[in-house]
Amino acid sequence: MPSTSGQSSQFRYTQTPSKVLHLRNMPWECTEEEVLLLCRPFGKVVNTMLNVGANRNQGFVEFAEVNQAIQMVTYFTSPSEPAQIRGKTVYIQYSNRQEITNNKTTADGAGNVLLVTIEGVQAGDVSIDVIHLVFSAFGFVHKIATFEKTAGFQALIQYTDVATATEAKNALDGRSIPRYLLPEHVETCYLRITYSAHKDLSIKFQSNRSRDYTNPYLPVNPTTIDVSLQPTVGSDGKIKEPESNVLLASIGNVQYAVTVDVLHTVFSAFGTVQKIAIFDKLGELQALIQYPDVATATIAKESLEGHCIYDGGYCKLHLTYSRHTDLTVKNDERSRDYTIPSVMPRPAVPGVSWQSTQATAAAFPATVPSSIQPGEVPPTAWNPAVPVGSYVPAQSSYPNPSPTSHTFAPSAVVPTVPATQQMLPPPYGASPGSGQIPNYS
Repeated sequence: MPSTSGQSSQFRYTQTPSKVLHLRNMPWECTEEEVLLLCRPFGKVVNTMLNVGANRNQGFVEFAEVNQAIQMVTYFTSPSEPAQIRGKTVYIQYSNRQEITNNKTTADGAGNVLLVTIEGVQAGDVSIDVIHLVFSAFGFVHKIATFEKTAGFQALIQYTDVATATEAKNALDGRSIPRYLLPEHVETCYLRITYSAHKDLSIKFQSNRSRDYTNPYLPVNPTTIDVSLQPTVGSDGKIKEPESNVLLASIGNVQYAVTVDVLHTVFSAFGTVQKIAIFDKLGELQALIQYPDVATATIAKESLEGHCIYDGGYCKLHLTYSRHTDLTVKNDERSRDYTIPSVMPRPAVPGVSWQSTQATAAAFPATVPSSIQPGEVPPTAWNPAVPVGSYVPAQSSYPNPSPTSHTFAPSAVVPTVPATQQMLPPPYGASPGSGQIPNYS
């Protein structure tokens, strides 16, 4: 019987593409803000209809262009990067409809919630704090929610009563937000105000796109903060991407096999690798590598970015931080969970690299019973410095780091390639001499 995921993937490709996408298995009372956060990287969402169906766990989103919807469906086809909201996998497919027409937002009469369209600006040009400053001049503002629709950048503002909302509407409709509250590139932004059909807005989290001023204890959801609007700047003045303990590796110019064992050998040079998952996305070989903490992942990223697994420019690594923090993997040829004792690599001798034969017998004291029975061979402890029989340690182009540097895991299987294209732990170019620290530059 074919798998459910296989059927779902096949179904997505056999459907006729549409600007409207159907979302299933959404969290209970999923907000528009959470859905927009998922959709925003692929294009402009002009309309939504959420919390529909018998269990109120389905919804629809409409993009401005059909190509934007196609990109989102294609991106989330991979099982390694499923669409998720609040940690719950959301299934996405094309809708049979070509537009959302039954999402009523305006009211027939006056109400306590105003629908404000801010013309001439993009999302982020006018902050939620500016909106609150302008509208609180007429009374206590309970809640604000901002979003993007076909009409442009919009906001819902909830007042205590209809009278206060009406006063604000009459005073601000058709007016512009004061120039000194706007960014330099925005000349004017006129307010078009109508009454909303909503009576009480549902705000789940405090963020830069929604605010509940009646509940100071409402949690702040880090995932709802738009990083592009609030960038983190490093000491060098450059914008830093959000860090994670999981690295996403894109591997280019793949001329030799890149296996789980190869990646474990390369990345374990900088710390304990917990999990690895290899997958193909959009015709490119990619992998997720999980470390126990962000600091170790950062060291590995800075050391390996732009370098090649094999000498000669083969299997070049491009590393970014993944949005994942804990991978769910199977133990097969393309993924491995090293936190399970049965699949953990053989630990290296402290201070000795995996290919080293410099360990002393003192590190492995022999244990010989006091009495040996006739016919028994006295047991001895394994000593890596002494070859057993005809099995001599294989030569390798990996350098032998000093005791203060990272060591390579001993169990990784290095693929067989021509002598002129030996695998190197990037960014090394040649083995250093005895006692010399490898060049990481």
